[in-house]
Amino acid sequence: MATVGHPPVEASDKPRWTPAKIALWVAISLLGGVAWTILAVARDEHVNAIWFIFAALCSYAIAYRFYARFILTKVLKADDKRATPAERLENGVDYNRTDRRVLYGHHFAAIAGAGPLVGPVLAAQMGYLPGTIWIIVGVVFAGAVQDMVVLFFSMRRNGRSLGQMARDEIGPIGGVAALLAVLAIMIILLAVLALVVVNSLAESPWGVFSLAMTIPIALFMGFYLRYLRPGRVTEVSLIGCALLLLAIVAGGWIADSSLASVFTLDKVTLVWCLIIYGFLASVLPVWMLLAPRDYLSTFMKVGTIVVLALGVLVAMPATTMPAFTDFAFNGQGPAFTGSLFPFVFITIACGALSGFHALVSSGTTPKMVAKERQVRLIGYGGMLTESFVAIMALVAACVIDQGLYFAMNSAAGATGGTAEGAAEFVNGLGLAGVSTTPEALDAAAAAVQEESLVSRTGGAPTLAVGISEVLGDVFGGEGAKAFWYHFAIMFEALFILTTVDAGTRVGRFMLQDTLGNVVPKFKDTSWRPGAILASAVIVAAWGSILLMGVTDPLGGINTLFPLFGIANQLLAAVALAVCVTILCKTGRVKYAWVPGIPLVWDVVVTLTASWQKIFSSDPNIGYWSQHNAYKEALAAGETSMGPAENVEQMEQVVRNTFIQGSLSILFALLIVVVLVDALRKSISAIRSGTISDTEHPAEESHIFAPSGLFATAEEKRLAAEWREWEAKQKPTGSAEEVPA
Repeated sequence: MATVGHPPVEASDKPRWTPAKIALWVAISLLGGVAWTILAVARDEHVNAIWFIFAALCSYAIAYRFYARFILTKVLKADDKRATPAERLENGVDYNRTDRRVLYGHHFAAIAGAGPLVGPVLAAQMGYLPGTIWIIVGVVFAGAVQDMVVLFFSMRRNGRSLGQMARDEIGPIGGVAALLAVLAIMIILLAVLALVVVNSLAESPWGVFSLAMTIPIALFMGFYLRYLRPGRVTEVSLIGCALLLLAIVAGGWIADSSLASVFTLDKVTLVWCLIIYGFLASVLPVWMLLAPRDYLSTFMKVGTIVVLALGVLVAMPATTMPAFTDFAFNGQGPAFTGSLFPFVFITIACGALSGFHALVSSGTTPKMVAKERQVRLIGYGGMLTESFVAIMALVAACVIDQGLYFAMNSAAGATGGTAEGAAEFVNGLGLAGVSTTPEALDAAAAAVQEESLVSRTGGAPTLAVGISEVLGDVFGGEGAKAFWYHFAIMFEALFILTTVDAGTRVGRFMLQDTLGNVVPKFKDTSWRPGAILASAVIVAAWGSILLMGVTDPLGGINTLFPLFGIANQLLAAVALAVCVTILCKTGRVKYAWVPGIPLVWDVVVTLTASWQKIFSSDPNIGYWSQHNAYKEALAAGETSMGPAENVEQMEQVVRNTFIQGSLSILFALLIVVVLVDALRKSISAIRSGTISDTEHPAEESHIFAPSGLFATAEEKRLAAEWREWEAKQKPTGSAEEVPA
């Protein structure tokens, strides 16, 4: 029924079941069941990689159709007749009503950082099964739930940040602890994400040029969509995709030209470039750079993963990694040290559950959602997409030769940095069926036109080799492996950088929210002086940690990634605790189990990992054990130890481990305070039976937009009605195009 003279603003969401639809879902369920059975029971033979794809996609489809819809309609009670902040507060800077397809791309690009690429590759040392189960089951019941619920609650509160929601909902003590924890953890996360970008792009003119070109392309797309051809999303998407492909190809030309030296940058130079870019992306209007660049990056991200999945379906490679390796039980793996529980669940963060996503879901994205029911596509669907990225990364790591995998992911101190030393080390690991030679390792490096692949730790090079193996078999053969390897390296850097720029803007929102408790003017995120000051503080904070990681003798990624994983999952605990508290305070206690179950699991896993990183006597695990070992060596007059080649580097290890160990203690204590206060607040709300709601009062919506990625027949009909109605209101044809 039309309201205020215009057509309806909401289409019916009631499912219409037909025999064909029932048969389709039965078939999806059966295929998924077969795939899971093969992955779970296979032990003595290599598993075809296609079963990973079927298990993941079937699980995602069922979860999105049934579980996500249940949460949207029953738990959250989303209402498209209610205006979102993007409609009510639209200002073209931070609050900007955005087409759900563009926003899905922006959100996915912003959340999909290092975790779904690096984490699964490192976790593959324990076998394919633990990682596969956690990635798929974890995302369905934990990660995607957190992303969608936090997005919805923040949207109902004018896009309030996670830290500010914690302060408002939990109370002053837990709220202040949450604000401090969230802000500190955010800085660590951004620094580690940026570190992976630096490691991928250092001395790579191809990658630097291609990545740099995405900035002017995004600026062009932003102005095109806002001023030249408003509403023409498909049109600008095709143009942007074509320009992106041209930039990638041109990167290869640049690398072989006299301009290569201009784009060949060392790590420290790249750090300063990232700091400047992060600042600009944070202060410029969101439509100008951030949203179009992240949307543009989505073509690259999703496109590469889809091509990789198709490559797996065509080539049908078998895994060389077993379901479980010995390292799953002895905890002495060369990629990272630690037992299967809890470290697999910490190492694989972003593909299954990531607290960083809650910052994006309560930062830029809720200020851009046009209709409430779109949160299922953007929040739940975006996280499922990232989970599939993690599955494909795991597959890529598991199909390459095990000898090469362990040679690449073992520290230089163990392999000596040579093919001979790596072969001897890997063969001495005692893994069944694993045997390699220096000649085989040299041949693998030559195939991708690298001098050496030995001790290329961090996960990104291993993933690039896996991608080159799969896509080389399908597109171009052996001669194309070098192209696909370097393409994958650039793809990974592009993938992660989009998280850094969006994360910096989210960090700015968080800092402004926090400062706004003292100086109210800061709460206005569109206040330019406040935005500039907060952005400068945030980039300075993560930039200093990044510089520390770049110059770390132990390898920044090796020492910072465990802290990254723990901090990330502790942040998820804050987000889920806020969601449980809000449900209890608003009279929806019977649904508190939806975020409550993943909260309990996350707390148990993460605090166990924190305990081990703080108190373990193994220097390979505990920060303080490592700190004391190097400190005692210095006191004994030693001038080198492990990878630290001189006294200065040993002193740097002592300093870095002190910082990392101290942060581990700080994070754990703050989170415990938050959880205790959230539990107190929830129990109090349940006992009192009163409803306490901090949502912005409901206001009627006066716009229409479809809720899913593809418009339904009814949504298309309503869109046509709106176009006719707007044409009557503005006969000159100047009305904006209603999204289809």
